[in-house]
Amino acid sequence: MSSKKTSALVIAKTDYLRLMQLIEKNGTDAADALDLEISRAKIVDDTKLPVDVVAMNTKVTFSDLDSAEEKTIQLVYPQDADVTQLKISVLSPVGSALIGLKIGGTIEWPIPSGKVRRLKVIAVEQQPE
Repeated sequence: MSSKKTSALVIAKTDYLRLMQLIEKNGTDAADALDLEISRAKIVDDTKLPVDVVAMNTKVTFSDLDSAEEKTIQLVYPQDADVTQLKISVLSPVGSALIGLKIGGTIEWPIPSGKVRRLKVIAVEQQPE
């Protein structure tokens, strides 16, 4: 699965280390896709992560550029995922696509139907730990 980000990625060091542990424990295609995404990211000290970047546990509003549908989700670790509460795992296609993007950032990635989804980050809300 190859995706195309049109924006630079930024990930906090603590998130990066936890995500690498998650990837090592998960031998799945989803973990491989996440590994590929974060391997291109700039890793920054937690205190230097810009507030407009999609990080773990942030709420992110994004738009599907093809359907113009907007959705707000919270990006979480797999054990905290709950679709009914719109808590989406970082190992999901949407989760691994959005991590590290800034407001205004876009990504294109292929979906099983053979089409490509194009998403744009509209808003990011940091959540208290």
